[in-house]
Amino acid sequence: MKVILLQDVKGQGKKGQLINVSDGYARNFLFPRKLAAEATADAMNTKRLQDEAAARRVEQEKQAARELQKQLQELTVVIRAKAGTGGRLFGSVTTKEISEELLRQHGVDIPKARLQLPEAIKTFGTYEVKAKLYTEISGVVRVSVVEE
Repeated sequence: MKVILLQDVKGQGKKGQLINVSDGYARNFLFPRKLAAEATADAMNTKRLQDEAAARRVEQEKQAARELQKQLQELTVVIRAKAGTGGRLFGSVTTKEISEELLRQHGVDIPKARLQLPEAIKTFGTYEVKAKLYTEISGVVRVSVVEE
């Protein structure tokens, strides 16, 4: 019997997968626990439509990430910081500060967890910070640290 899994089933497959199982296993185990549904023509059509919608959504997210990548190439985030002698900062510039300033200055919201510092920013200057925008798509945020 062909069934569509509604949840992950250990040893059988992942959610949304079409698998072939014995009739007894389907009737006595999968259906009562709502782990699977019978693969009728209607259910197959619904699954196909859901798969197409998910593929479209992924493509839209990738396109948005590519556009953001191009936008980031033109931006520079200016962070003002206090420093002691020798131009060394009190503390360092963090990904949280970069994320907040990027949102405040340019209206671009990138979570701090997606920013990767090449090294600790403890002096004035210009740095390039890698931003992971989507799977296999990343951009570069230019950060300029200036004296307050």
